Amino acid sequence: MIPASFPAKDEMARLTARALLEIGAVDFNADEPFTHASGKKAPTYVDCRKLISYPRIRSVLMDFLTVSIMREAGFEAFDNVAGGETAGIPFSAFVADRMALPMTYVRKKPKGYGRNARIEGVMTEGQRVLLVEDLTTDGGSKISFVNAIRETGASCNWTAVIFYYDILDGVEETLGKEGVSLIHLCTWWDVLAEAKAQNAFPAETLAEVETYLRDPNGWSAAHA
Repeated sequence: MIPASFPAKDEMARLTARALLEIGAVDFNADEPFTHASGKKAPTYVDCRKLISYPRIRSVLMDFLTVSIMREAGFEAFDNVAGGETAGIPFSAFVADRMALPMTYVRKKPKGYGRNARIEGVMTEGQRVLLVEDLTTDGGSKISFVNAIRETGASCNWTAVIFYYDILDGVEETLGKEGVSLIHLCTWWDVLAEAKAQNAFPAETLAEVETYLRDPNGWSAAHA
């Protein structure tokens, strides 16, 4: 079923943040910082993959994401929905099902044998492809996936994610220079606001998280 009517963007952001907190997908720890893929330290961690194990929450958030895509990009804007390996694959399948569109996925790199393909499934020249992922930090992996899609002769001008960090400068501008617009459900700021409203973590932890969000590079350097 294709969803058509849902809450305003700010309420969907709040509910998405609440859902992520409820299932333990968000962790704040300033005493023992997490090391991100970039190698930098942070008191924050989010794991959107947990959503696939919670059918009710998963269904609501996929409805939210689908209606956000249609509101921002258009109802008939796409011919194909592609997921990025690996976290984007289940979410792209859920969205494709709701939008009644073909689903494909994009490998991080050619598999090294057989057709040596990066695109799995059927993607054809001229198709308008939506890239779906779980989250984005600096947008780098999105550009790699977009370029692989474009190499097929298809176009890819939109990417949709559940979670957008929204703490690093120039991310949307960098994507924009590549001709890609970003759709997202919530950010760290939404999660922090909901965590404060729920008293989900000690006040001193939330204060340290806010310090990090306002200057992630400075905080990481100080805790290296």
